Formats: sequence, C-alpha cells, structure tokens
Amino acid sequence: MGCCSGRCMLIFLCTLQLITALERQVFDFLGYQWLPIMINFLQIIMVILGLFGTIQYRPRYVVLYLLWTLLWVAWNVFVSCLYLDLGGLSKDSDILSLGVSPHHSWWKGNGPSCERRDLPATGWQSLENPELVTALGCWLEYQYIEVLHCIVQLLISLLGFVYACYVVSTFTEEEDSFNFIGEFHHPSKPSQLIF
Repeated sequence: MGCCSGRCMLIFLCTLQLITALERQVFDFLGYQWLPIMINFLQIIMVILGLFGTIQYRPRYVVLYLLWTLLWVAWNVFVSCLYLDLGGLSKDSDILSLGVSPHHSWWKGNGPSCERRDLPATGWQSLENPELVTALGCWLEYQYIEVLHCIVQLLISLLGFVYACYVVSTFTEEEDSFNFIGEFHHPSKPSQLIF
C-alpha cells in the first residue's frame, strides 16, 4: 500500500490537529470554559473521521472533514476576536462559559512566569469564591496565549483544508478511472473487452 505525498501530509496534519485539539481541550477543562469544550469535542471527532477517511480511502469522510474545517476556522476567528476585544466582543464576557460559571481562561491566573496574588474582595462576600485573583508580571498575557492557540489551529486547519481538497480530488479520479470489470482504464489506451 503506497502512500502519496498529499495523503501522507493530510494524515500528518490530522494527527497534529488531534494533538493540538486535545491540548486545547485540557486547558479549556481547567478553565471551565464549556462552549469551547463542546466545540473542541466536535473538532476531535471530525478530525478522527477525516483521518479515518484518509487512511481508508473514503472521500465522503474527508469531505465531512473539509466542511467542518470551514466551521472550525470561523470558530477560531471568533475566539481570537473575543480575546482581542474586536467587533464589540469582550474577553470579560461569560460567552465561553455559557453563563454557567464565572470562570475564564485558565491562562489568566496561570500564565508563563506570572506572579499570582490573591486579593480579598470586600464586595464579593456572597459569591462562592470570595477572592479576586490577579496575575502580575506575566511574560505573556492570557489573551495573547489564547490567540496564539487560535493562530496555530488556523494555520494547521488551512493547510489541512488544502491537502484534503487534493486528497478528495485524487480519490475521485481513482474511482472514475476504474471500469468495474477488474482493470483500470488509461486514457491513452483504449480498453479491450475479452469474452
């Protein structure tokens, strides 16, 4: 079973997408961000289907992966705009936690080289968590870490989209060239039927 370069590259990109989506899922679970958890779960399923379709020569699964990739790109653009406060969106809103919990990005208090300080809040006595947590002196602020996650996902997704288009066209060309009698039809040679 030979592996063409486009097919192998798509397998590599799907595997890389799977690893990065699982990493992102872990940090969204740590931050109790429920909407990204659900979207990441769908991403993991669709990437597995795309990987299966690529390995098993199933163009319908790869097309499903292609369609999902468009939605995944839109999602990552939305999350980037949210964390950068673009288009009337605010990183302080509870959109990503679905309003269920007051939690935000895990990176907000646990970023690289952040000094974490717990400050008592006098006006927050009625909430479950009576402390405000602030992160000072961060090497990179949390919103930029989240945007970097999105950029990595966008780059891998766009490359995956291009290679998936190529793989689907390759698979459909192979299906069209087979004449269902047991031989492949070559355009330069007329097929001969022997009875």
